[in-house]
Amino acid sequence: MKKTGFDNEKYLKMQSEKIRERIATFGGKLYLEFGGKLFDDYHASRVLPGFKPDSKINMLAQLKEQAEIVIVINAEDIEKNKVRADLGITYDMDVLRLIDAFRGYGLYVGSVCLTRFASQPQVIAYQKKLESLGMKVYRHYSIPGYPSNIPMIVSDEGYGKNEYIETTRELVVVTAPGPGSGKMATCLSQLYHEYKRGIKAGYAKYETFPIWNIPLKHPVNLAYEAATADLNDVNMIDPFHLEAYGETTINYNRDVEIFPVLSATFEKIMGECPYKSPTDMGVNCAGFGIIDDEAVRAAALQEIIRRYYTTLCQKVQGAADESQVLKIELLMKQAGISTDNRAVVSAAKIKAETTGEPAAAMELPDGRLITGKTSSLLGASSAMLLNALKILAGIDDSVELISPETIAPIQELKLKHLGNHNPRLHTDEVLIALSICAVTDSQAKLAIEQLQNLKDSEMHSSVILSQVDTNTLRKLGINLTCEPVYQSRKMYHH
Repeated sequence: MKKTGFDNEKYLKMQSEKIRERIATFGGKLYLEFGGKLFDDYHASRVLPGFKPDSKINMLAQLKEQAEIVIVINAEDIEKNKVRADLGITYDMDVLRLIDAFRGYGLYVGSVCLTRFASQPQVIAYQKKLESLGMKVYRHYSIPGYPSNIPMIVSDEGYGKNEYIETTRELVVVTAPGPGSGKMATCLSQLYHEYKRGIKAGYAKYETFPIWNIPLKHPVNLAYEAATADLNDVNMIDPFHLEAYGETTINYNRDVEIFPVLSATFEKIMGECPYKSPTDMGVNCAGFGIIDDEAVRAAALQEIIRRYYTTLCQKVQGAADESQVLKIELLMKQAGISTDNRAVVSAAKIKAETTGEPAAAMELPDGRLITGKTSSLLGASSAMLLNALKILAGIDDSVELISPETIAPIQELKLKHLGNHNPRLHTDEVLIALSICAVTDSQAKLAIEQLQNLKDSEMHSSVILSQVDTNTLRKLGINLTCEPVYQSRKMYHH
């Protein structure tokens, strides 16, 4: 079984206390920039086994009487229909998902801020949509000379030109669907407006990665670099913290490079900079939650390999470039790993070579390896899924959980009435068929009951899977990678 390497309860307690301390430091109002994902943080749960994907939102829910949320989205990302890779939805749709999710936790979402607004027609339409749903929407603009021209930035023509976001609570959490949304600029703009109004406020940053109090080349920090290869982030020792305190801490290049500008900006807005280093700005306690470094290292090394395959597939799909691939290859060399360290890769390749058709392999959390091959009835992933459920349920391999007679009408429906060209059942279709069989078949019922035990399994496919299969496997908690090739040579893949 996979080892737990992270104490989630200890982390939650320390983190909420740290944020309360920071609010008190500034005398009653804090703009907290939330980097990464507030919930559904599957990257963190993969590299820190024991970390719950909803840890941060649960921690924030403890402060819900004090907190309100401002969601920031870059207007250019709306215009480009930028997609959140882990969920397969666009950033503008993810804002709506985030609002619903925050409200589900009893958190107050005060407004949405559109950064880099330049009267883009698609963005104006999106603002109207949000307002029709009852959301307050504010516009922030690009500032000439940002971030180095401080006299221009901290002026009525800079931050002063942005619309002032009205907030009512002492903790204002500024979050976004993804990186590059303008969270920090939004926080600083708000500080400018607050001080113009005679209201004292502070700023802090909550960024889980890189973890500041573990080594620079620790696999968890290398995995963060792999995850942000598209941003070209580089982890580095914080020179400002080392000079101020004589302590070695880890930050990343963008925060280190921007800190002199931030310091000068704080001085101009607040009269003095409250921080001596980028590390000082942070409130992250994740490093203190690590209880088994060996388990965490092993998990992070696997994540680097997964990121490598994800980027290779994105390159084939036109969503990544060669530089991103080369960066992760360099990180793998630094970590001393290769794709051979991922057991399911060779298992899937061997099965594909043996059968001459696409194949898939899965490693269960207990280490057992399972494969699946393509047939006339099932795709390789679907076959592998059924094989895995049989093994978990102790059902003999010869047992047909879904009979060909049950599959045939589904295939006819797909081909004759739904316009599909591939008769093989996808993973979601297989699970629906299996659940129907479970009503009258005890073996199928036993198999369905094992679905929860697939969580944290590793899987590799010899071809790029359809979005339908990818989404189903993600919902089951299976960590998927694919070879960067399509099953067919068609130009259009859906």
